[in-house]
Amino acid sequence: MLTLNNLKSPKGAHKNIKRIGRGQGSGWGTQAGKGHKGQKARSGGGVKLGFEGGQMPIYRRLPKRGFSNAPFKTEYAVLNLGRISEKFSEGEVTRESLIEKGLLSGRFKSLPIKVLGKGEINKALTFKGIAKFSKNAEEMITKAGGKIEAQENKESK
Repeated sequence: MLTLNNLKSPKGAHKNIKRIGRGQGSGWGTQAGKGHKGQKARSGGGVKLGFEGGQMPIYRRLPKRGFSNAPFKTEYAVLNLGRISEKFSEGEVTRESLIEKGLLSGRFKSLPIKVLGKGEINKALTFKGIAKFSKNAEEMITKAGGKIEAQENKESK
């Protein structure tokens, strides 16, 4: 019977920590793995990241040019028509219904949705509140008899 007085962790679950600076017999005495004197041997010693001993650091020597749009880009939750047509038989395709059917999960639940035309669709589905469609996807939806209802707060480009 397992009681508080005979609790024991499984073999290999606990490994002794390396205790430095605890005498010669430990193998980590004298300088305790810090070498002989110098800035890195001192308490609180060391240099900041990127410091090169007073020499101009590489991140300041290299030229910085151009513009990156990365901080401003819009990321989309991408869905293919084939996966949508597998899960839906008829009706409306909205963000809520996509989440309910398991096509959107995690961080993609809150991202704007883009539908791509990979796969086949032969059902008349109505798409509501979807941010973007590829040209191919739009053609396939209308060919199948479906409708695309524009998103209310669509971004203007």
